[in-house]
Parts: sequence; structure tokens; C-alpha cells
Amino acid sequence: MSRSRQRAGDGRHAPETARGFATPARIATLVIGVLALVFIFQNTRKVKIRLLVPEVTMPLWLALLGVWLIGILCGAFLFGRRHR
Repeated sequence: MSRSRQRAGDGRHAPETARGFATPARIATLVIGVLALVFIFQNTRKVKIRLLVPEVTMPLWLALLGVWLIGILCGAFLFGRRHR
């Protein structure tokens, strides 16, 4: 029996590039992204935001986007340094 036949049925997983695009993590990310977009487009009214003293009026989606970006930056700062 040749080596290629032995390796073909030895139970090894396919290489990363052969798995395809639709992994469970990518599907979940896509679903969450679509839900976030729907939430943003449903909340377009203007709101008053007060942080300590100043008061600002802006669309709710912009305030939510700002908080999301701050969360991403905090997560990157806290969890991005784990590889040491």
C-alpha cells in the first residue's frame, strides 16, 4: 500500500484552508453583526447624554457606537496582552 493511501484514511483533520468559510464562529459573528445593525437602525432618535457636567444631544445609534468602541478598546487592552 502506498503512503498516500495510508494517510488518506488515518483520521486526520482536513487542513484549515479546506474547512470552508462557514464555521460556527463565523456564522455566530455574522448573526450578531446583523442583529447589531437592526438594533442601530431601530434606535435613530435623538437622546440627551450627560457625562458628569456637560449635556450633549446626539442620535442614540452614535452613542451606542461610541460605547461599543470603548468596550472594544478596553477588551483589546485587557485581553490583548495575554500572549506574554
